Amino acid sequence: MTSTEAPSRGWVLPLCWSAVLLDGFDLVVLGTVLPVLLAGHVWNLSAADATFASTIGLVGMTIGALALGTVTEVLGRRRAMIVSVTVFSVCTLLCAVAPSVWVFGLLRFVAGLGLGGCLPTAITLVSEHYERTGRPSTATTTVMTGYHVGAMATALLGIALIGPLGWQAMFVVGALPALVLVPLMIRHLPDSVAPTRRRQSSVKAALAVLFRGRMIGVTIAFWVTSFMGLILVYGLNTWLPEIMRQAGYPLGASLGLLLTLNFGGVAGLLVAGVVADRIGIKPATLGWFAVATVMLALLSIKLPSVALYVAVFLSGAFVFSAQVLVYAYTTRAYPADARATGLGWTAGIGRIGAICGPLLGGLLLTAGIVYPWGFYAFAVVAALAAAGVAALNAASRLPAPAVSQPGTNGETSNQS
Repeated sequence: MTSTEAPSRGWVLPLCWSAVLLDGFDLVVLGTVLPVLLAGHVWNLSAADATFASTIGLVGMTIGALALGTVTEVLGRRRAMIVSVTVFSVCTLLCAVAPSVWVFGLLRFVAGLGLGGCLPTAITLVSEHYERTGRPSTATTTVMTGYHVGAMATALLGIALIGPLGWQAMFVVGALPALVLVPLMIRHLPDSVAPTRRRQSSVKAALAVLFRGRMIGVTIAFWVTSFMGLILVYGLNTWLPEIMRQAGYPLGASLGLLLTLNFGGVAGLLVAGVVADRIGIKPATLGWFAVATVMLALLSIKLPSVALYVAVFLSGAFVFSAQVLVYAYTTRAYPADARATGLGWTAGIGRIGAICGPLLGGLLLTAGIVYPWGFYAFAVVAALAAAGVAALNAASRLPAPAVSQPGTNGETSNQS
C-alpha cells in the first residue's frame, strides 16, 4: 500500500465491519426461519431436508474460504470483497422466492461460497491497512464484533418480522444492505496490495508458502486451532439453550443465556485486540483459550442465577474472541503474498469444525448426556485449541510491528 491510499483507510473498517455483520446474520437466519418452515410444511419440508439446508450452506462457506481466499492473492482484496458481498446478497434475496427445498439449498450453497470468501478477505484487508499503525489485532477484533452484532440483530428481527410479514422477509432484509454497501465499496474501498506485486503472485506460489520448510508445522497448527475454535463457536450457539434446558432451566432463561453468550463475545472482542497488541498475539491467544477451557468446565456446575449469567458472559468473551485472535495471528504469520491464502485455508478448515460442532452436541444429546458432559467436551476442545497455539514454532514468532512512514513499503519480516 502506498501513502496515496492512506486517506481511504478510514473507509476500510466500517465497510468490512458491515460485510462481516451480514456474515453474522447468516449464522442465525436459518435457525430463525427453520421452525416456521417445518411448522408450516413449506415445500413439505422434513427433518432430513432441514438438516440438508443447514449443512449445505456451511459446505459452501468451507469451499468459498479455501478457494476465494487463495485466488485473492491474484484477484486483489478489494475486488474479492465486492464479488463476495454481491454473490451472497443476491442469493440471499433469491432464497425468499425459492420454489423448492432443493433450489433453496442450492442458493444457500452459492451464498455460502460468497460468505466463506468474505470473512478472510475482510480480516486480511483490515489487518494489512492497520498493520503499520501498530494496532492490527485491535482492528481485527473490532471488525469481528460485526459478526456477533449481526447474529443478535437477526434474532431480534426474527421476533419482529416473521409474524406479520412471513419468513421470506428475513431473507429480503438480509439482502437489502448490499444496495448501499456494494456501491460504497466500489467507490471508497481501497486495495491493500500493490497491483505490481499482485501481478507477480500466483495461486501455486501462494499455496507453496503454506507448506515450505518449517511453515508446514505452523500451517497445521493454525488448522487444528481454527478447527477446534469453530467447534466451540458453532457448537455453543447451536446447543447452549438445549443444554441449559436439560440442566433444568426454563426455555426463556436458556434463550437469555444464548443472548448473554453473544454479548460476552462482543465485549471479549473489544478487549482481546487491545491485550494482544500490548502483550503479543501468541500469549494473548494462548491465554484466551486457556481461560475458555476453565470457564466451559465451570458451566458444568449448578450455579446461582447471577453467577451463571456471569460465567456464560465470560465464556462468550473468551471463546469467541479466542477464535478471532487465531485469525489475527494468521495474518501476521505469513508474508503478504500468501496472507489471504493462509487465512482462507485456516478459516476454511475451521468451517469443517463449524459443521462438527453442532454434530458433537447432537450426539451427546442423543446419548442423553449433553449435561454436564457437553460442557466437559467443549472444555476439552478448548484445551486442544490451546495446545495448537502452543505448538506454533519459531517460524510464526513475529517482530514487534513497525509503523511505516509515508513513502516506505511498510513491510516487516514475518519470521525471526
